Amino acid sequence: MKTLGYYNGSVGELEEMQIPMLDRACYFGDGVYDVTYSRNYHIYALEEHIDRFFTSAEQLKIVPSISKQELRDLLNTLCSRLDCGNQWVYFQFSRGTAPRSHAFPNGATANLLIMLKPAEIRDTYATMRCITLDDTRFYHCNIKTLNLIPNVLATQATVEAGVDEAILHRGEFVTECAHSNISILSNGALITHPADHLILAGTGRAHLLNACQKRNIPIIERRYTLTELLNADEILITSASALCMRVVEVDGKPVGGKDMQTVKCLQDDLLQDFLSKTE
Repeated sequence: MKTLGYYNGSVGELEEMQIPMLDRACYFGDGVYDVTYSRNYHIYALEEHIDRFFTSAEQLKIVPSISKQELRDLLNTLCSRLDCGNQWVYFQFSRGTAPRSHAFPNGATANLLIMLKPAEIRDTYATMRCITLDDTRFYHCNIKTLNLIPNVLATQATVEAGVDEAILHRGEFVTECAHSNISILSNGALITHPADHLILAGTGRAHLLNACQKRNIPIIERRYTLTELLNADEILITSASALCMRVVEVDGKPVGGKDMQTVKCLQDDLLQDFLSKTE
């Protein structure tokens, strides 16, 4: 198969799959998701993504229709069916199928949707250009829900501006990006927003923190301002697809470029981790 879709036991090419209109994801975005990548049919950081997936479901009181082990086995089996071993791996729970009502349907168990398609992670050593935008999202950003309209609008703004990512901020304080985390290097330390309800603490962010710990780079988890961002030695973007990418421009102005040796070391470490775990 070139692509693969899965919905509650049905499997087919993505363009062949259908979802019931009464799936609560369709009219409420009532669900959670996670996403990662595979290389050589090995799914990267699968345990971390499954753990976060189930944590998100628990926070929204969604009752899973499958265990962690069953999902792990299913994803690996489905991954093996594609013609290409380097894949984008997406999985989603919705609260269930029921007539539209804001209240949770009684006795509902989650619908499981999975999508796989050929894909590669981004070039870690490529640089990024960004714009800044007000963070207009709600206050459950730590849950990886399907309610992504603000992220969609921010991403469209980057397309129209001809840049790579949107850096979000609430007032003067930076939170994260449209679909990635952002951290700064300043005076030899990594500064990153706390893992609270205003950001989704991504697996890429966790891997960056681990890499910093191994290199004895101090880590400071606190809010930081747009001014600090623009004056930082380096600005780093992390996500499932962007292991550790350096920002060189924000709102048309050059940034960073003051600690490229540290960035290169972190990029090397994170890329090696990805390659070694997907051999």
